[in-house]
Amino acid sequence: MTLDGVPRQIFLAGQWRDAADGSRFGVQDPGTGQQLCEVSDAQDADVGEAIEAAVAKQEEWAATPPRERGEILRRAWQLMTDRADELARLMTLEMGKSLAESKAEVTYAAEFFRWFSEEAVRIDGRYARSPAGGGRVLVSKHPVGPCILVTPWNFPLAMGTRKIGPAIAAGCTMIVKPAQLTPLSMLNLAGLLKEAGLPDGVLSVLPSTSASRVVNPALADPRIRKLSFTGSTEVGRKLVEQCAPNLQRMSMELGGNAPFLMFEDADLDAAVKGAVTAKMRNNGESCVAANRFHVHSSVAGEFVRQLTEAMSSLKVGHGTEDGVKVGPLISAEQRDKVVELVEDALSRGAHATTGGKALDGDGFFYAPTVLTDVPPDARILREEVFGPVAPVTTFEDEDEAVRLANDTEFGLVAYVFTRDLDRAIRVGERMATGMVGLNTGLVSNASAPFGGVKASGFGREGGAEGIEEYLDVKYMALSLSGTP
Repeated sequence: MTLDGVPRQIFLAGQWRDAADGSRFGVQDPGTGQQLCEVSDAQDADVGEAIEAAVAKQEEWAATPPRERGEILRRAWQLMTDRADELARLMTLEMGKSLAESKAEVTYAAEFFRWFSEEAVRIDGRYARSPAGGGRVLVSKHPVGPCILVTPWNFPLAMGTRKIGPAIAAGCTMIVKPAQLTPLSMLNLAGLLKEAGLPDGVLSVLPSTSASRVVNPALADPRIRKLSFTGSTEVGRKLVEQCAPNLQRMSMELGGNAPFLMFEDADLDAAVKGAVTAKMRNNGESCVAANRFHVHSSVAGEFVRQLTEAMSSLKVGHGTEDGVKVGPLISAEQRDKVVELVEDALSRGAHATTGGKALDGDGFFYAPTVLTDVPPDARILREEVFGPVAPVTTFEDEDEAVRLANDTEFGLVAYVFTRDLDRAIRVGERMATGMVGLNTGLVSNASAPFGGVKASGFGREGGAEGIEEYLDVKYMALSLSGTP
């Protein structure tokens, strides 16, 4: 695939422009380690203009009829659906995931536009009689105002659409800072939204080598009323502090350390299939990827045998190649982090039944790996591995399984496999997470609220809850004379 026609400039208030000083940065293909192209590197002056444009457009955009906003999203969904193949191939080139994974993400990403096109016309309030009589309660919802949206590299389309979709539906203007490693998909999406009829000024997309260069001025400006961030807990904590002076609204989708619980009565075949799905989606580079596998001791041996067979059969290669299931990791740095965590576990007594090493050659590849006999003090049980590695430990009873699952500062998602419905509900309710997958390794759904608790953040994206993050509630007290 050539990159002819793929935008490489900043998208400032609906117009394509070079950075203020003409600077650019390179975008790499992680499957080869080679540079794909260069992209404009947004500077201070560009950020200032984007802020002013978002503020200037906010009142007009908020007054745009909800149906009109919804129709823009609907047209954007259709354009994404029609161009799924080219969007997927571009994503594979800049991020590394297989074409099958990229196509699945395009479908998932587009669904946020379709979902929120329908939610745009369902921003409801209420009208009620005051309990004391003689008055009325009028409650309405209004766009929170200009937003700054920060997206990660691992899902370069979906993490954008699930923020942009509700912002457009609610009537908010926005500035998007895409990840430095994967800006092309977001820039392409900006062009698609313009084609769908999004008015100039509603959206700016500012790729940059410095996230702080874009984010800090926005958060320092009290006219920017919301931050939505997907990324690490470490960075999220700093951003919460930055939002404090201006008391901006925040949505924080942060790190995870998802437990996968398999009880002795679980369907073994379904559990192994679910484990591969939960672990290997996106090469394991996902905040909802299963990070720790806690298996009842009576079935652990057979589970490991089948999981090892399944993981070792996955074809590794460049994402554009036929039959590839596992692409490269995003960078040499990320691959080295996986190497470090696996070597730490092995040094403490763990054993690799398959994989356990980086692969030679071009690109940043790591072999799908299963680890057994992982000791409790291994870093891989505490830290988010973000790679194709499945560490397996055992438990003896339900209480121990729950204790092991919740023994982390994170609380994004947990996976529970059991045939016992009572146990499924009981354990699911005891999980200290924002989401639970019961007998499934896939929880992402545009119609469901995505988000976590504890150090995994707060706020929800998707579902009926997703648009509420972009709305303020207004209450008007009505005093009516001559009424009971």
